[in-house]
Amino acid sequence: MSAQADTGQQWIRVWFGEHVLADYAAEPAVADRYAEAMRKRFMGLQVTSDPLPEGHEAKEPLPTRQMWELTAV
Repeated sequence: MSAQADTGQQWIRVWFGEHVLADYAAEPAVADRYAEAMRKRFMGLQVTSDPLPEGHEAKEPLPTRQMWELTAV
């Protein structure tokens, strides 16, 4: 089987030159929304969307609730 076998997930990465600043894997619809958000946040940086290679595990989904309190400094 190929190292690029279809896992059904997309791998979104934000690049600063040759360095990956952020990466995220998700179902295609969620991955597309994430990629668009990253393009807006990191204008001018390259954002790639590729099939998640076989053998790479998707990270846990982002939490749906706030994980800590934000306080004024």
